[in-house]
Amino acid sequence: MHKLAFKSVLLGLLLSIGTGAQAAPERFVLDESHVSVGFLAGHARFASVLGQFTDVSGGFVYDAEARRLVSGSVTVDAASVFTGHEDRDGHLRDGDFLAIEQYPVIRFEATGYEPTGEDGGILRGDLTLLGETRPIELALTLNRRAAHPIGGADTLGGSARGAIHRSDFGMDYALEGDLVGDRIDLIIEFEAIREDG
Repeated sequence: MHKLAFKSVLLGLLLSIGTGAQAAPERFVLDESHVSVGFLAGHARFASVLGQFTDVSGGFVYDAEARRLVSGSVTVDAASVFTGHEDRDGHLRDGDFLAIEQYPVIRFEATGYEPTGEDGGILRGDLTLLGETRPIELALTLNRRAAHPIGGADTLGGSARGAIHRSDFGMDYALEGDLVGDRIDLIIEFEAIREDG
């Protein structure tokens, strides 16, 4: 009887330790001063134009222990497109490309995450551009999680790469002869800060 009682207490203790050790999913918010959503678009097969969007916000809920993305979304202000050339940026904002008057926001909504190693995996989600929503995949690398050297906030940094075909979203201007390439390579770098509570 004494042995049975001892085993019950031990089992209860182990279960309580196990339960206590499990970390709850945590919410992270993108640091808007340290997030870059960039792109490469081919120009007549001579070279690629490098651009980015300068107004990006969003966040995600991540279970680090289970390496599971619970939810996540990113919003991009389409008018913030920047390639370093004023006339070209104006053209990108008009109806030939981003049509910002009709579609001011580009949105990514995460639908799943599949770890492929200790430091990353495949991030899946729905991208809405020009009113069309299509599934995309991004190769995600989780670079580092640590207290930020400036301010000490719990920070997670990552890099993502992927590609879309703009014609999938109805953006077909200058496709003929690859004057502007159909494939758009995506370059994403971010720091996200854990929210307390």
